[in-house]
Amino acid sequence: MLHAIHPKLPMRNKTVTKQYYIDQLGFNELGTVAYDDYLMISKDAIEIHFFKFEALKPKENYGQVYIRTTNITKLYQTFLNKKISIHPNGSLNLKPWGLKEFSILDPDHNLITFGEQLLKNSL
Repeated sequence: MLHAIHPKLPMRNKTVTKQYYIDQLGFNELGTVAYDDYLMISKDAIEIHFFKFEALKPKENYGQVYIRTTNITKLYQTFLNKKISIHPNGSLNLKPWGLKEFSILDPDHNLITFGEQLLKNSL
């Protein structure tokens, strides 16, 4: 019965969040009504929602999303070419659990991790 999930993450400033996700990461804004305290974005089959939390202390934010992808090496290189900061401990790596992953931190320190399932014979 379940068929989709749309995580909700905190944001301090809607303009900054939109600029990061839309202008840098290539997401699109969803919806026909603009709310000051809420933002919905999408890219391919991914949808993420944001709620305004002005008092958020980024270094204390533990918001996280894990996004499955294909062609992760190309996505990673695209982010590098756009000078998108990769998490200091999140460069593209093959993990022991059979996924290739990398991570970024958005302006509010939400951790966004991208992962691609590798074929068993490519481990």
